[in-house]
Amino acid sequence: MTTLANKGLKRRLSAIIFADVVNYSRMMGEDEVETTVAVKQRVDAFEKLVGDYSGEIVSTAGDGVFMLFDSAVDAVGFALAIQKTISSLNENVPESKQIVFRFGVNIGDVLFGEKELTGESINIAARIESFASPGRICISGPVYDSIANKMTVGYEYLGAQKFKNIKDEVEVFQVHEDPTSAAMTAGGRRERNEQTSFKGDPIIDQSIVVLPFTFQGSDQGNSWFADGLTEDITTSLSRFQQFFVISRGSAYVYVDRQITPKEAANELGVRYVVNGSVRMAGTRIRITIQLVDVIRDRTIWGEQYNRNFDDLFDLQDEITQTIVSATAAKIETSEIERLRQLPPANMAAYGFVLQGQKYILSYTRDGVSRARSLYESALGSDPKYARAFAAKSRTLNLDWRYNWVADREKALDNALDLAQNAINIDTQDARGFGELGFSHLYRKEYEAAISAYERAQQLNPNDADLMSDMADALAHCGRSEEAIALLEKAMRLNPFYPDQYVWHLGGAYYNLKEYDKAIATIKTMQNPTEGRRILAASYGMLGKTDEAKQQAALIMKAHPNFNLDHWASILPDFHDQDTEHFIEGLRRAGL
Repeated sequence: MTTLANKGLKRRLSAIIFADVVNYSRMMGEDEVETTVAVKQRVDAFEKLVGDYSGEIVSTAGDGVFMLFDSAVDAVGFALAIQKTISSLNENVPESKQIVFRFGVNIGDVLFGEKELTGESINIAARIESFASPGRICISGPVYDSIANKMTVGYEYLGAQKFKNIKDEVEVFQVHEDPTSAAMTAGGRRERNEQTSFKGDPIIDQSIVVLPFTFQGSDQGNSWFADGLTEDITTSLSRFQQFFVISRGSAYVYVDRQITPKEAANELGVRYVVNGSVRMAGTRIRITIQLVDVIRDRTIWGEQYNRNFDDLFDLQDEITQTIVSATAAKIETSEIERLRQLPPANMAAYGFVLQGQKYILSYTRDGVSRARSLYESALGSDPKYARAFAAKSRTLNLDWRYNWVADREKALDNALDLAQNAINIDTQDARGFGELGFSHLYRKEYEAAISAYERAQQLNPNDADLMSDMADALAHCGRSEEAIALLEKAMRLNPFYPDQYVWHLGGAYYNLKEYDKAIATIKTMQNPTEGRRILAASYGMLGKTDEAKQQAALIMKAHPNFNLDHWASILPDFHDQDTEHFIEGLRRAGL
């Protein structure tokens, strides 16, 4: 029998990192000397830090770095640390000249030969790196399994990916440094895959999904426009009571997937699919769109629009109403009129808001700050733009939620004022009422909070994220049964729902003293860090002391300054006994 040793090879289990510079070819074309010096400075930082994480640099080539580590925890810990270093080196550097890396991390066997390292695990790490957003880290499923309960970071599931020349699909996650905000990031659900597609479920007749529009143009910096058009058509259709509209978050799971409209509809359990493309040239825009009925397996409507950019608002109304007619929805004139939002005074304001959406959905401190700057630019261009007021309110609510500002109470008050401005300008703005509800809830103004959420849901009955927020408010107001029903509907509208939905559902079960259901629910979170409070309290109330203390220790690792009195002060429960019930569970866990 021929062994590896006889072939001059040995096998070692290793964590593998591939790191690559974003836009390296462009930067080299613009200034190869400056780029080479800047990249070398970053690689020198790699070499100084890698030993602290039991790692080694195997090779560097131009814009790439290949490294090995003893464990997945070490590898991801290094990637997080070096990204911070790179970010600090990029301070005061113009954005076009910043050296930004993507990281791919895998774990598996590596074959060591006399002159080279080989193995499928290395190839997988290299493929994973391309999925990471600039400045971010992507990891494989085995790495996630190894670190999920050991590191206080968050994870965004990007699905099981098929790579060229790799036999099996590979699950890919993107790492979020902030585990709390990661719970709001939309994406696939790991437990779904084939088991949780909606094949076999009865399809709702008036159900529809708007797949991400593709952008066709030489300037990819304008791709935000296609994203914005997708979102706006989805939002417009969502306002019709007769429609069951899959949320934007779930639709965007398909943004980079090569999949037919029929396959997407079968996975989501809907009858109709809208998809299309956008091409921009100067002030002209071409939108190609089609509506597919997957039950009858045919395109029931298709159109191409060639317009001036300034005609966009009328064009969106026309497209939406045509889709409604094509699906034979019986919508009264009053409903169609109610659909209209007050458009901004100019296209510049609209463009700023659409670009802001790209950043706010990252749910990172920097992303939210960038979004706010764009919303402020929109208001500078149009001081009466309701949507910009609502969007800026959202950024301040996020600042409050994740403790991203020194004066949290001022942020919450300002968010309330901005939301009020939005609905004063446009009484049909569901987003404004949603942000108003959130601000009122955490100011412990319960009737005002529920009233605002109810109005938001009336205006947009298919907004799954609004449903989740409203369900949280209902649970804090002693109406957990209603909260559970609303969350179940939200999860159907947004099949690739973020962990926040699970978090809210687990909290509602805890309120009802259904501790086993609370535990089972929270265990499905892909970002377990923020759900551990519910796990610890539930185990504590069940008398499972060892499990409760284990979760309590992990809570303290993630939040060393966690304090029961402080937590009790910020819980927005209407009934004091609900707060005491939760605090008692945490107390029994040893916190």
